[in-house]
Amino acid sequence: MSDLFPFLIAGIVAGSLYGVTAMGLVLTYRTSGIFNFGHGAIAAGAAYLFYELRTLHGLPWPAAAFLCVFVAAPMLGAVLELVARGLAAATPAAKIVGTVGIFLAIQGMLTFHYGSSTITFEPFLPQRVYEVAGVRIGADQIIVTVLGAVLAVGLSTFLRRTRLGIAMRGMVDDPDLLDLTGASHTAIRLASWVIGSCFAALSGLLIAPTIGLDPFLLTMLVVQAFGAAVIGRLSSLPMTYAGGLLVGVLAALLTKYVSGHAALGGLPASVPFLVLFGVLLTSRRGRLSEAGAVRVGRVRRQLPAVVTRGGVALGAVGLMAVPGLVGTRLSVYTNALIFVLVFLSLRLLVRSSGQVSLCHAAFAAIGAAAFSHLAHGLGVPWPLAVLGAGLAAVPVGAMVAIPAIRLSGLYLALATFGFGILVERLGFTTGLMFGKIGARVAPRPHGRLLGVDLAGDRGFYYVVLGVVVLGVLAVWAVDRTRLGRLLQGLAGSPIALTTQGATVNITRVLVFALSAALAGVAGALFAALSGSINGTPFNSLQSLLWLAVLAIAGSGRFSAAFVAAGLLAVLPSYLTNPRWVELLPVAFGLAALASSVLQGGTAGVTDWLRRSVARRRELDRPGPAEERWRASTPSTVVAEAVPS
Repeated sequence: MSDLFPFLIAGIVAGSLYGVTAMGLVLTYRTSGIFNFGHGAIAAGAAYLFYELRTLHGLPWPAAAFLCVFVAAPMLGAVLELVARGLAAATPAAKIVGTVGIFLAIQGMLTFHYGSSTITFEPFLPQRVYEVAGVRIGADQIIVTVLGAVLAVGLSTFLRRTRLGIAMRGMVDDPDLLDLTGASHTAIRLASWVIGSCFAALSGLLIAPTIGLDPFLLTMLVVQAFGAAVIGRLSSLPMTYAGGLLVGVLAALLTKYVSGHAALGGLPASVPFLVLFGVLLTSRRGRLSEAGAVRVGRVRRQLPAVVTRGGVALGAVGLMAVPGLVGTRLSVYTNALIFVLVFLSLRLLVRSSGQVSLCHAAFAAIGAAAFSHLAHGLGVPWPLAVLGAGLAAVPVGAMVAIPAIRLSGLYLALATFGFGILVERLGFTTGLMFGKIGARVAPRPHGRLLGVDLAGDRGFYYVVLGVVVLGVLAVWAVDRTRLGRLLQGLAGSPIALTTQGATVNITRVLVFALSAALAGVAGALFAALSGSINGTPFNSLQSLLWLAVLAIAGSGRFSAAFVAAGLLAVLPSYLTNPRWVELLPVAFGLAALASSVLQGGTAGVTDWLRRSVARRRELDRPGPAEERWRASTPSTVVAEAVPS
């Protein structure tokens, strides 16, 4: 038993950090209805700022920590409160896209300024070691654990016992009832976002000494707090902190037991996402209600048929002429065509059915791996291998649809995000996918068609174009069939759809399976374009980036997929300065945030104006006695008695 103590202690320390981070997430969610996917990026930003002040400018660490946690974090919290106010009336998908935009923008700025290499982060807490029951415990570990427990108790007490804390809890539960107390919505939201940002900044400072400064790793490590937040059902702060301890201890114990099994090396780091996926999958439906109002998206205006047909004809001519116009950039445009399939598949979920998927990169990765096994390993003919890649992703999409049957909005996004990270950490290195051999071979089609070599860049472009046309026709056919109408009803009102006798569960499974199949085919084409493939292009961050770019591209039925593909794949090749290319994730993140705020903020302002006018009319409306007096009194007297 004594050999477990070091792992238990390490797990408790890590769990305390997860708990502190998750409490900040839960606090802002409870008071604003916005789950901040950029919470980890805030932690990373605070750690880099601490490094800048302490290491590069020689500021004493207490002063640097104070500026990071109590000056910079509150200022950022004030900005985020404005963002949350703009997203308050947005759809669940727009709220998710908005905070994903924060994630991309902050992480992109850190990478742009500091680079992607890991920077050593010197410890700042005392490093003295104590021996307790034969186990060596560092003073910094004791401080982190005690600090986490104190913050958990203090924040929970604050929300239950203080006037401001009680007002924060009522902000989401019943804002109209809160109005009767005279409390300021803005002040309450501001306080919650300031506190939440301070918690994020503190967690970043405490985690960085362990892993160093790495924009991606530091941000994603904080994302592991999502599991702890879901254990607390995004409502209970004590349960959230306890969930962080549970996640940390389980991961530490697994580190001991899988140390001799290389195939299970990614399991300890995947524990938070296993917990996240498991809790969401097994929780009762009633315990997973979302905070904040949910608004149905606006009806999109259709362009005249003549304009649509003309645009399709011009687009078809332009796509056919691309090989003769773009020269050496032909492979870039081929890559963009493949992304059209990716965005078409994602649009099926986000635009057509109102579902949110943050694991689309995992679907594409499964398709790429399956294609390599079929085309190169088994010698299956190329077209059948591409078809097989799509079919291989179908059961995975259907499996992901299981939580979609019970979940929606935020919880579905969390479940799919957790699933995507699980596939990346547990599946990519196995023999079923990419293994540890570096890259799998992925051939192009052989032969000639109309005198064009299909394995060459020009011939392969037309092959990909043909597959994309089939994908567009498939999505168009879905939109024109009963399934398309069911998807629109699913996006608008699943309850109303059920009352009409439609089976919502089957519809959800079908749309996830079809979307996964298109993404799987896209993954196969990605692999064939490069000739070999590994898991690097399909990391979990790509799913967030794809969702953000699709949001920027607009709501067009098919045009959005082509615009998004152009932004993501073609635009970087025309930027002559490499630094501009590095800034693209920042631009995409800010644009996605702006797009989401415009969707929710415009409606929010309109609703506020409507309520204000209604209240004014209610106050100005005369009572029964005044109406009788007006009726029996000459109009000239009324005009003199009532002020204008």
